[in-house]
Amino acid sequence: MTATVGVLLPAAGRGERLGPGAPKALRALAGEPLLVRAVRGLRAAPSVGPVVVAAPASEVGAVADLMAGLDVVVVAGGAERQESVALALAALPPGVGLVLVHDAARCLTPPSVVEAVVAALRGGAVAVVPVLPVADTVKLVEGDRVVRTVDRASLRAVQTPQGFARGVLERAHAEVRTAVTDDASMVEALGLPVMTVPGHEEAFKVTRPLDLLLAEAVLSARTLRARP
Repeated sequence: MTATVGVLLPAAGRGERLGPGAPKALRALAGEPLLVRAVRGLRAAPSVGPVVVAAPASEVGAVADLMAGLDVVVVAGGAERQESVALALAALPPGVGLVLVHDAARCLTPPSVVEAVVAALRGGAVAVVPVLPVADTVKLVEGDRVVRTVDRASLRAVQTPQGFARGVLERAHAEVRTAVTDDASMVEALGLPVMTVPGHEEAFKVTRPLDLLLAEAVLSARTLRARP
């Protein structure tokens, strides 16, 4: 039997780098919250089953209203991303064997990336991340002094959704207590392999005001491509 795929969306962060206003996941992109766009994109991927959103504790009701009709469970998130993921993971139905963790701020991620991650999991990987080659020259810096130039040939920028066998992700959240920036880092800390699949340039993270302008440009380009 093919394992059911669930998705966790930690969306409780404030997103200070985006400027003052609502929590980042609730900021509007072309009139629709980033979180809503992210869920719609996930729902366009055929493999996606249950979706759980970890919302700001003060916004659970408002987020549940936004999610009406999208078949999403909304729970209160925590103070940190790891806590929000753990709380959302606990709310997944017991029959879900594969879990994706996705950033709501990567709201333009194509469904093909989601399916590539799922395919790698179903092929036997226990952890999978979508990646892109690093285009910029990278320097190792201490203070304001360049120590050396890092060989970028083996460097990759990591995107989401990141995919995991459920038991592996549950173990990672139970055993790894150090602060990390993504869930794959927790699996690495367990000594387990993390595999990669190709990411996509449109799966960038909306973090700063400039990113919103870029996202609007991507949406406009998609509209033009869709015209007969």
